[in-house]
Amino acid sequence: MNNKAILAALKKNAMLIVLVLVYLFFLILTKGSIFSPSSFAELINQNAYVYILGAGMLMCMLTGGNIDLSCGAFVCLLGAFGGVFMIVQGLGTGVSIALMLLIGVVYGCVLGYLIAYVHIPPWIATLAGYLAFRGLGTSILSANSKTGSLAPFPVDFQNIFYGRVFPTEKGVFNWPCFLFGVAAAALVVLVIFTTRKNRLSKGYEADTVKAAAVKSGLGAAVILLVMSRLALDGGIPTTLLWVAGIVLIYSFITSKTTVGRHFYVVGGNMEAARLSGVNTRRIMFLAYLNMAILTAIATFTVIARSQSAYADVGKNFEMDAISACVVGGVSASGGAGTVLGMVVGATLIGVINLGMSLISLDANYQRVVKGFVLLAAVVFDILSKKRQK
Repeated sequence: MNNKAILAALKKNAMLIVLVLVYLFFLILTKGSIFSPSSFAELINQNAYVYILGAGMLMCMLTGGNIDLSCGAFVCLLGAFGGVFMIVQGLGTGVSIALMLLIGVVYGCVLGYLIAYVHIPPWIATLAGYLAFRGLGTSILSANSKTGSLAPFPVDFQNIFYGRVFPTEKGVFNWPCFLFGVAAAALVVLVIFTTRKNRLSKGYEADTVKAAAVKSGLGAAVILLVMSRLALDGGIPTTLLWVAGIVLIYSFITSKTTVGRHFYVVGGNMEAARLSGVNTRRIMFLAYLNMAILTAIATFTVIARSQSAYADVGKNFEMDAISACVVGGVSASGGAGTVLGMVVGATLIGVINLGMSLISLDANYQRVVKGFVLLAAVVFDILSKKRQK
């Protein structure tokens, strides 16, 4: 591999390298605390909403750099409805989940229609929700509770979205968790080499055997490391299953389906896409309907973790989702970005949050650090495009 190829590989995986360096930095500062099994579980549980909302924000941003400013406030509103359904009214968990999803679908349809067919700019349409939903959610909570919060949620609801699969006591090695990791690692190796074989058979450019071996080896090693740590902390968190499922589904949609490719085409040049026969209105509608549904799922994980619905839940969630996408290489102008990149970005944000919490850094300085990380990612994206031109 020549120097040019090495530089290209480093540039392509720049954020992944930054993630490793940042983790090692906090590993030293925390004297190894960030490597504890509980820290791995906390990283997943605390940042599950970032991965879920990030997947939805990715689809919005692909359509031309559009965003959803209302998702954080909508989490507050849905959490309030969930508290009323499950705690005040005593409805079953299944019925309550279905009703919350229905509310999400209705909002997504209304928002998608306003943006796609009435042509209201996305940031204005979602800004209305940003301003209104938290106030409405807070009013609902105040009307149903003297403390302004509703708790606790039913145990079965918490087990679905914040439980463990085949749980064991902490410190006791959970073999089902580790074996699940072995299966996942083997699947990663299989997918990488199968993809390489298919690309070669079609005459496309593909990784060399050595590069594919290194990529699959590193991927398998990371999975086994994470799962071995989780195995010492009680087993697989159910939040990990929700996150993994959503990541796999959206990876497939964006890379293997016609609809997924249409998101990239619309973001690249909407007018050209329309003239080519792409239903651009439908794509915009689907982007915001999809975002609302994923916001509902993110709400489930958040209120199950906190075991309560309160006025500040969801605060700044939209910023975390946008940051995860931008840091992960999703273009601010649309048409470029991957789910895997978003995952790397969300993990980097999560590691920074966890590391700063472990060293007890002041919350105000935490915001400063995240702001600079976001700015650096945008600058890197702009400079990379200029060099390509």
